[in-house]
Amino acid sequence: MALFDKCREFARLIQGLKERREFFYLREFDPAASSVVSMGARELIMLGSNNYLGLATHPRVVEATRQAVAEYGTGACSSRVLTGTTSLHARLERRLAEFKGTEDAVVFSTGFMTMMGTISAIAGKGDLVLSDEFNHASIVEGCRLAGADVVVYRHNDMTDLEERLAKCAPERDKLIVTDGVFSMKGTIADLPRIRALATEYEAAVMVDDAHGTGALGATGRGTLEHFGMEGEVDLICGTFSKSLGTTGGFTGSTLDVVTFLKLQSRPFIFSASPPPSSMATVLACLDVMRDEPELFERLRTKSEFVKKGLAEMGFRLEPTVTPIVPILIGDDSTVFRMAGELEDEGVVVNPVVPPAVPPGSSLIRVSVMASLSDEELGRALTKFGIVGRRLGII
Repeated sequence: MALFDKCREFARLIQGLKERREFFYLREFDPAASSVVSMGARELIMLGSNNYLGLATHPRVVEATRQAVAEYGTGACSSRVLTGTTSLHARLERRLAEFKGTEDAVVFSTGFMTMMGTISAIAGKGDLVLSDEFNHASIVEGCRLAGADVVVYRHNDMTDLEERLAKCAPERDKLIVTDGVFSMKGTIADLPRIRALATEYEAAVMVDDAHGTGALGATGRGTLEHFGMEGEVDLICGTFSKSLGTTGGFTGSTLDVVTFLKLQSRPFIFSASPPPSSMATVLACLDVMRDEPELFERLRTKSEFVKKGLAEMGFRLEPTVTPIVPILIGDDSTVFRMAGELEDEGVVVNPVVPPAVPPGSSLIRVSVMASLSDEELGRALTKFGIVGRRLGII
């Protein structure tokens, strides 16, 4: 049947990539978010997980999740709007609003759904959404679903953003959407300037703080805390699948906006409720973040240790203050060779090639976790040196 020709062609393409060892996706790691993982019979140091604070394997978090499963079962088996909202869901939404400095918050079943469901409900026909060109795919899909006019501005280019705002009719409703931390290169959105432009041109601001939450700010509250701007944007969103140890996401805003999202966002209304145990996981993560502030200093110290070690060996790094450490390579085939040889040496990293980054700027993405020991990081850096010299990168 011709309908599936594209599937067969794609399967042949993937098989070719595997044969050339240029396919580093859907690998099996047990447990995936640990500092040391198993891959078959081998053990490898994990430098590819977004479990920045190490909370996905923290004993307090694991125990809270276990207790919630015992008390609430494995799932709510309904949508949030009908019978799928438990006291844990409601408690977490109140806690997230407090954590992010908003009046209220709504929990979605996934981070992707959060961005898609929020944008598509808030913006509509006749509205204008201005989106950073490097925004996450969930934002892109939300813009498509909304039916609003979408203008993509150059990455973190405030001159370009202002020019596009200036061309817009003053009376038109406008929403500026940006990642807080951009996931591939670890760059941080220029939120102070975005806020100033939004005020000048009467636009709302929405921030996806998926990679900022837990990784930035003195107490891990994210990109807004990093800039001292808590409470200064209209919508603050995030995911649980990075620093918060599980799956799901949230949007924080005013009580009116959150009520609207809960009863008008189709991805929220027509999706099954996230398991109560996931709500317990996030609540426990927030408790640990409050009670163990040393985690943030540990994450910063270990991130700087990795950056310093790689830079001293001669690797080219993108500047970043986040736990995301991008090693600039440029050539796609060299990126894949480096990822493969590091895996052979016992280190897991993520190769990043176009379209995730612009052509000619392919990179190795390293993610640092607070749970990695000094010995593990030192051993990993030794392997980077071996592979880098072998490939002529350093």
